[in-house]
Amino acid sequence: MATERYVSTMPLRWRWYCGLRRQIGLLMLLLHVFNIVGGQIRYSIPEEMKKGSVIGNVAQDLGLDLRRLRSGRARIVTGENVHYTELKTDKGILVVNERIDREQLCGDVTPCSFSFEMILENPMELHRITVEALDINDHAPVFPNKDKAINFEVSESTLVGVQFPLQSAEDLDVGQNALQDYILSPNDNFILKQHANPDGSKYVEMVLQKPLDREQRSHLSLKLIAVDGGTPQRSGTVNIDVTVLDANDNIPVFNQSVYKAFVGENTMKGTRIITVNATDADSGLNGLISYSLSKMKGSAANTFRIDENTGTIYVSSLIDFEKEKKYEVRVEAKDQGGLIGTSKVIIEVTDINDNAPVINVMSFSSPISEDSPPGTTIAILNVKDADSERNGEIKCSIEGKLPFKIESSLTNYYNLISDQHFDRESVSEYNITITATDFGSPPLSSSTKLHLKISDVNDNAPLFDKNSYSAYITENNSPGFSIFAVSARDSDWNQNARISYLLEDTQVSGSPVSTYVSLNSESGVLSAVRSFDYEQIKQLQLVVKAQDGGSPPLSSNVTVTILIQDQNDNPPQVLYPVQTGSSVVAEMVPRSADVGYLVTKVVAVDVDSGQNAWLSYKLQKVTDRALFEVGSQNGEIRTIRQVTDKDAVKQRLSVIVEDNGQPSRSATVIVNVAVADSFPEVLSEFSDFPHDKEYNDNLTFYLVLALAVVSFLFITCLVVIISVKIYRWRQSRILYHSNLPVIPYFPPRYSDTLGTTGTLQHVYNYEVCRTTDSRKSDCKFGRAGSQNVLIMDPSCSGTMQRMQSEKSILDEPDSPLEVS
Repeated sequence: MATERYVSTMPLRWRWYCGLRRQIGLLMLLLHVFNIVGGQIRYSIPEEMKKGSVIGNVAQDLGLDLRRLRSGRARIVTGENVHYTELKTDKGILVVNERIDREQLCGDVTPCSFSFEMILENPMELHRITVEALDINDHAPVFPNKDKAINFEVSESTLVGVQFPLQSAEDLDVGQNALQDYILSPNDNFILKQHANPDGSKYVEMVLQKPLDREQRSHLSLKLIAVDGGTPQRSGTVNIDVTVLDANDNIPVFNQSVYKAFVGENTMKGTRIITVNATDADSGLNGLISYSLSKMKGSAANTFRIDENTGTIYVSSLIDFEKEKKYEVRVEAKDQGGLIGTSKVIIEVTDINDNAPVINVMSFSSPISEDSPPGTTIAILNVKDADSERNGEIKCSIEGKLPFKIESSLTNYYNLISDQHFDRESVSEYNITITATDFGSPPLSSSTKLHLKISDVNDNAPLFDKNSYSAYITENNSPGFSIFAVSARDSDWNQNARISYLLEDTQVSGSPVSTYVSLNSESGVLSAVRSFDYEQIKQLQLVVKAQDGGSPPLSSNVTVTILIQDQNDNPPQVLYPVQTGSSVVAEMVPRSADVGYLVTKVVAVDVDSGQNAWLSYKLQKVTDRALFEVGSQNGEIRTIRQVTDKDAVKQRLSVIVEDNGQPSRSATVIVNVAVADSFPEVLSEFSDFPHDKEYNDNLTFYLVLALAVVSFLFITCLVVIISVKIYRWRQSRILYHSNLPVIPYFPPRYSDTLGTTGTLQHVYNYEVCRTTDSRKSDCKFGRAGSQNVLIMDPSCSGTMQRMQSEKSILDEPDSPLEVS
């Protein structure tokens, strides 16, 4: 009745899983007996057949009747996702179900075929059918870049016989339908030469057979055609563009024979003066011109330079009107073939304000602390101009928007001072350009650059990359294992940015966090101090402090959560049925039980988590495998056929429970099943049910081991007691025959409890042990702390008598004892 009530409360999904298991078992049974009856047929069909096209008459080819196909529920079994064929059982024919593309199915492998099985039931038959897909010419040769022409640039001076490699085409078809030949469109200059690779494929080259003439034809357009051998024949085409390059037969020509230009004295180096221009009637590299200045005498050679690509003439050194008033230079234009054209350039110098101010840095403080207040003097400058009047008057300025300003102090002296507070973390250094300009026409100026560095002050605390960190570690790790590394940065510099990592003193499960992890103060690497157990602790939360090396030091904290990940280190534990060594527990199954009758359910748990705790059940040993099955997911033991009178009353099932870990762990449970309709019948059959042999073997081993240990301890104690007795007897004889006075010794726990003489405290212990298998009990009684007292003084006879009387009382079985 308890079993029936359990069935009524089972969830519906258990029944669904049970039906799924029966279908899987039926399929496995069919695969197991497929060698009993079998046949094999093979069909060859062209690819790309339409859906519904007939492949072959399976019934006729296998010698089967159409009624046999319908009664045997003939069906096709294939392991592929795509079902290319379909069996028409009413006609006994095999037809195309999906389009068959030989190139997609097999690529360039020949022959191309796929196989599947046809299964019939009652009786079971298994036939293998192989379908070969024959290639048809459904792909044309294709060039890799058919939409982009092949470009060649060939000089008209190229020699006959030069080879130009061309692209090879690809054809997905095989055999005769594959690529067979290449054809080049007719022309007067090029022919086609074909070569074969070791794998049988072909590649082609275009060979020049007649010299090119750019003046007659500067461009050729050709076509390369690739054809296959199929019927109908298919082809692919790619364009070839040939550009004929010119030979060098024209010299460069300037657009002016004489150029004139004006330049002021003291013009800055690199100033543009004039640009000359020459042209070449040739094309390509032969028309590319480079400019140069011919060899010049005097100072002009070092005064000017020309850009060889643009023809622009620049000032390359100081020009002084007082030294030279006019320069004449010769410009050469040279093409890549070595032909040269020339022209003359006349440069006249004009007199201007030719003395720029001169800046001298008298004092400069660098580096400067970032906490310096505004108004701090950075540098003292001395600025002079050799010119007079307006040309000698000077104004100083700072380039860019910088936190500085210039103030005049004495004649020709200027102070560079700070205009606002500094922040080294925002700007660690400044490039200050100070320009001094006179009031000439045009004005002249000069500049100097100061590189100012800002020294650091410890005004920034270390900052972590994240507000909190999470790290993962698998349990059962080895001590010293590196878990995670925290990282902080300090925008300060040098010692102020040197970060040390510290572990805050927090508690984890009542213990200091340092007993779990350690922290490298320099690298920030967290390491495990001990091996973690996921079942005891699942996460650690600790606080890491990052502290810089400034004075005073600044710091910041971050929370690190270490999550312990589970490992499969615990086997499943069987909760039901309970295994006992002294009794037999059996589940009753009535002989009227139908198919699917729930016998019992094996209940097991795994203290691990995740997939390590996913349990599966299967039968390991069973008296009648054809009678029972166990649900792989729910552990339910059910009948798989009708119980008959021929079935034995005693059924023994060994169920193994296995988790899903890597590697997996398992536990085994024995389930005893009684096939009977009445309880007396079960008692008569199970009265002599043998205990588990493994359990008995283990019990015998432990009993023998315990007997050996007890015997060894008994012999050892016996030897020790005899030795002590002999030693004390010899000591008493020595003292008895000597004339030395004897001082009585009382142990530290001695107390005068009776008022006249002393005695020792006696404590007795009871220890009771019981075992379920032996049905025996053992009692251990403690002995008094001391029983041997040596009395040499006749005045102590009272004490000896009292002790002897106490000893006789203690030896009586009904004496009161103190139990602790």
